Amino acid sequence: MSRKNTPTPLLEICVDDVAGLEAAVAGGADRIELCSALGSGGLTPSRGFMAIAANAPIPVHALIRPRDGGFAYSEAEVALMETDILAAREAGLAGVVIGATTPVGALDKDVIRRLIDAAQGLDLTLHRAIDVVEDMDAALDLAVELGFSRVLTSGGARHAEEGIDVIARLAKRGSGSISIMPGGGVRPENAGRFLAIPGVTELHASCSRADVGAERLVELGFSAEMPRRTDAEIVRQLKAEISARVG
Repeated sequence: MSRKNTPTPLLEICVDDVAGLEAAVAGGADRIELCSALGSGGLTPSRGFMAIAANAPIPVHALIRPRDGGFAYSEAEVALMETDILAAREAGLAGVVIGATTPVGALDKDVIRRLIDAAQGLDLTLHRAIDVVEDMDAALDLAVELGFSRVLTSGGARHAEEGIDVIARLAKRGSGSISIMPGGGVRPENAGRFLAIPGVTELHASCSRADVGAERLVELGFSAEMPRRTDAEIVRQLKAEISARVG
């Protein structure tokens, strides 16, 4: 394929507050993953946040994750996720980011089917539940079967750079059927490594920096750790790295 016919990779920015949403848009993000509690890996955003984000000029996908920790859910938690997906649809968001696993380390096909049924008409991303399964290749095949548009993954590692070989393998396996979107420590300095993987056309990042001056909030218990804020300039830098690869 010639360079000029190569699609421009998309940049998805995960945000957990209104200021982050505004910074991501200002910095040139192509899509938003809407969350709360990014310090815990991201949880479901509030209904109010969904309603506000629906007015953004770019597509917004809501992460549906009811708590931190693992991805094996009780019946009550599945029902909660179905309700949250309905809220995302009613708000007018473009998609949802979902996933669930069994207690023995595989994707939970039955639960995911229920979530997909609730999400009818919405774009589907399989979140990083895939990073904790025993057989990532089988999980990818199931994601294709279930109709996901993309899989967000760090390659089963803490940071995507450490899992880059797995990401490349998954991208090759899913080529032509599903998009593999690297996420987890993606930054302007390492974006080129992921974009060099054949078939990778989407990147996921937070583009955040530490909220300098928030030490007092941590000291008083208003924040469990030093908060991080989406930075429009880092979004611009990452977007520029992407554009330079296809420009």
